[in-house]
Amino acid sequence: MIQEKNTYTELKPREKLQTEGIHSLSDEELIALILGKGTKKENIFDCSRRILQKFDHDELANIDNIKKFMENFQLGYAQSAQLIAAFELGKRFFKTTSNHSYFRTEEQVYEYVKTMEILQKEHVRGLYLDARYRLIYEETLSIGGLNSNLLHPREVFRPALEHNAYACILIHNHPSGDPTPSQEDIETTKELVQASQILHIPLLDHLIVGKNSYKSLKIGY
Repeated sequence: MIQEKNTYTELKPREKLQTEGIHSLSDEELIALILGKGTKKENIFDCSRRILQKFDHDELANIDNIKKFMENFQLGYAQSAQLIAAFELGKRFFKTTSNHSYFRTEEQVYEYVKTMEILQKEHVRGLYLDARYRLIYEETLSIGGLNSNLLHPREVFRPALEHNAYACILIHNHPSGDPTPSQEDIETTKELVQASQILHIPLLDHLIVGKNSYKSLKIGY
């Protein structure tokens, strides 16, 4: 009976993630998800709670020696490696986003997304900004093309509403290498601009990425 209860408890963060989303999880639950299971001496939640109580966020994020990590956290190699890798990945992602955090010109947007030129299929990507035009969220919205059948305005503006964005920028690539907008690109953009005006969430620009080139539809900053 005790073993069944522990198994159910350990699965709880996963169930919460599935039903309520990642932002609903506490720090303790996030640590539990990374660890995956407890140890012989303590269950996963006691272990997560001990880690968070013993060390503050800066200390957790800046321990980069695996032996020191194992000693400080009293964990085995595998779980220590999982934690240290998760913290390092988070630092790298944060550093990358910080280096490209403000988008005030089409050139800045292109520099951020120009690697899309190598994609073999059309990818539609949304950048979501705060009132200072700082990136707060990004998402790949569609793979396969830009048209009203694949990309409804609700798919573009849903992340903006979820993340309380002030404005957004749309980008998609042309695998042919030619960034010239098609008539469908133009018509779909017009529909999205109309939706943005209704929602009061400006669509600042729509960039089309080609081979070593891009085209801005210049909706307006």
